[in-house]
Amino acid sequence: MILADKIIRLRKKNGWSQEELAERMNVSRQAVSKWEAAQTTPDLEKILMLSKLFGVSTDYLLKDELEQEEFTGDTLEPVTRRLTMEEANTYLAHREWAAGRIALATLLCILSPICLFLLGAMSEVSDSGINENFLGFCGLTILLVLVAIALAIYIYVGFKNSPYEFLDKEHFELAYGVSGMVREKQKAFKDTYMKGNIIGTCLCILAPIVLLLGIFTINTLVSAGFLCAMLLIIGIAVGIFVKVGVQWASMERLLQEGEFAPKNKSESKLAGTITTVYWLLATAVYLVWSFASSKWGITWILWPIAGILHAAVMAIVSLFEEKEEKK
Repeated sequence: MILADKIIRLRKKNGWSQEELAERMNVSRQAVSKWEAAQTTPDLEKILMLSKLFGVSTDYLLKDELEQEEFTGDTLEPVTRRLTMEEANTYLAHREWAAGRIALATLLCILSPICLFLLGAMSEVSDSGINENFLGFCGLTILLVLVAIALAIYIYVGFKNSPYEFLDKEHFELAYGVSGMVREKQKAFKDTYMKGNIIGTCLCILAPIVLLLGIFTINTLVSAGFLCAMLLIIGIAVGIFVKVGVQWASMERLLQEGEFAPKNKSESKLAGTITTVYWLLATAVYLVWSFASSKWGITWILWPIAGILHAAVMAIVSLFEEKEEKK
């Protein structure tokens, strides 16, 4: 009974609910509730975890006296969370599900201007008498609808991913056997990952050939068709990159390898922030240029240029980080 009172007092002193304490101890809320009701007693391992978590001595917890806390001076750091086999399998299954949705949303973003290009070209060659501004409005509407659908998918996947945010924010370790299971899955997926990257790279290299075919025609609509075909090929390539990349990254995240290794986490956060800002600015420039000039068939060239410059920017960031580490 004394131990139960001590757990309640220490928990409340730290301002934690039973749910928060259970999460830090990697147990269920019901287990904490039973400890505090003196229905069960924590085992020795949990006593040691409580001692470290609350910053008190084990003697204080085990003494059958309700006395003043004997703080050890240790910092009150959360106990490392342990990921079970069931949690790891659920997470990997979720990321496989998410990979397809993210790839689809990315494809929609890349394909979103296709109707605008085609309708714009139709307005120049068609004798149907349809107002050019109306065709432009229809194309822009379809573009915004596709982008809105893509954003809705991104947001939905983000909400579904929220239970696993602790993998990026907290220190965790894998329960016995989980690491071996993940490595087996990674080994089995390696060929798919490699083939996906090879196919995606080849498609990106070959895509401009389709656009170059438009040089041999003077028909504006046909030229726009070649441009749209190039975007479709690039969209498929990027979708493949995203599909295999998300699944591979989920395994690296659990194993805490690659960009998810502890020493690389701060670097990846900086790179992620820079990438987000960069592409938001690129999108803003593209839209301002396109709307101001109304030359949507030309302004698309911004994207391959932005892609090349992005690689250069990230290389510079990497060099800067290396210099900072050496100081």
